[in-house]
Amino acid sequence: MPAITVDDVTILPRVSSSPTSAREVMSITTAPRGFEGEGFPVHRAFAGVPLEWLDPFIHMDQMGEVDYGAGEPKGTPWHPHRGFETVTYIIDGTFEHSDSHGGGGLITNGDTQWMTAGSGLLHIERPPEDLVASGGLFHGVQLWVNLPRALKMSAPKYQDLRASQVGLATTADAGALIRVIAGELGGITGPGVTTTPITMAHVSVSKGAQVTLPWRRDFNALLYVLAGRGDVNGTPIHAGQLAVYGPGDDLRFGADPSQDSRTHDMEVLLLGGAPIREQIAWMGPFVMNTKAEVIQAFEDFQAGRLGTIPAHEGLGGSS
Repeated sequence: MPAITVDDVTILPRVSSSPTSAREVMSITTAPRGFEGEGFPVHRAFAGVPLEWLDPFIHMDQMGEVDYGAGEPKGTPWHPHRGFETVTYIIDGTFEHSDSHGGGGLITNGDTQWMTAGSGLLHIERPPEDLVASGGLFHGVQLWVNLPRALKMSAPKYQDLRASQVGLATTADAGALIRVIAGELGGITGPGVTTTPITMAHVSVSKGAQVTLPWRRDFNALLYVLAGRGDVNGTPIHAGQLAVYGPGDDLRFGADPSQDSRTHDMEVLLLGGAPIREQIAWMGPFVMNTKAEVIQAFEDFQAGRLGTIPAHEGLGGSS
């Protein structure tokens, strides 16, 4: 799990939290497995969790971790989005993305592609041809962040966030490597410019280390385990599980002293944001406020008003 790392975490800024009000754990759920796009395996991280606990987040898939053979890597065909932002964080492997507005590029090993779908576009994500030919390890996360009513029809835009831009820090005892992708955590700021105020961080926790991090009181707080096992406030948690924290000032979690043979550290994704608290009407690739707006989104898509597939891509879109 390369993402972005450093040889000596002790040289990094330290993030610590004075003992104040620890957030209690409201629930721990296990993500069911499924398939997305052309058939790549995912864990549905938010399955079974009330939307009001997730707000402003809507949906998250852990993509992989899977070690593809030659010819096996898969992506998604062309598909539309409207009304929210997609955040694709690639931990291992490479994804190629492009859209009907001319945006596109490659994201790999610690890069993030932040797409504000806004009023709508067509979009594709796929492994590049050389990776399809060779196979290899693929692991990532796609997160959906809701947009408030006033911004759902804003112009689409992209941010390509490189691994080298991520804000890096460690804990008071240097027991964890903190990568801040968006927002702010303990004075460390990530490169992502967020429409809806959020914090997103990938934390690697050394075996046996315990972590206490400050967290904005007005944000909700989610912890998803990407790999390994440990605890949240003393409650056991393992890969593929999501913890939802209640109110408070800091987050507390740790890694077990022993991990399985494939896992060096406990890897967690931390998410928090300011709840939008608006009505949600959601169907497939469209997240709006009313059923009528969702129906309009489907009609606009079918009429070609969300864009067209570029001619050089052909109708198949995923070759």
